Amino acid sequence: MAIEIERKFLLASDAWRDAVHRSTRIAQGYLCTDPERTVRVRLKGETGFLTVKGRNRGIARAEFEYPVPADDAAAMLALCPNVLDKTRHLVDLGGLTWEIDEFHGDNAGLIVAEIELPSVDAAFVRPDWLGAEVSADPRYYNSALSERPYSRW
Repeated sequence: MAIEIERKFLLASDAWRDAVHRSTRIAQGYLCTDPERTVRVRLKGETGFLTVKGRNRGIARAEFEYPVPADDAAAMLALCPNVLDKTRHLVDLGGLTWEIDEFHGDNAGLIVAEIELPSVDAAFVRPDWLGAEVSADPRYYNSALSERPYSRW
């Protein structure tokens, strides 16, 4: 079984922008947002993905992701009640990649940094631009942001 181990943080400054090596626009919607399982469809640039995630167990959860044709992803996004619009910026640091999501639309103003780890207790470089950890705050789950956007907090 595939396991995702991820920590999520707010940002303390924009200093991360100087280290970005790639940025991609993402459209992302949810076909299911049940707390026990989410089913996400994503169009990342010109590539589609379908992802099933299990319930969070701390910072770990089951994750299964499959590529799908871009046209199929676009058609599935049309089935989603709300579609997130964000730009994902990648920053490499200490042998790991930070994914920094800058949200647009109803979630504009929200920027979060995520890091996927090889184990729950893995050490990682904590950059100066990193702010408070929000891994355990369900308001920052993308599935929650699709239902209750940042602009309505």
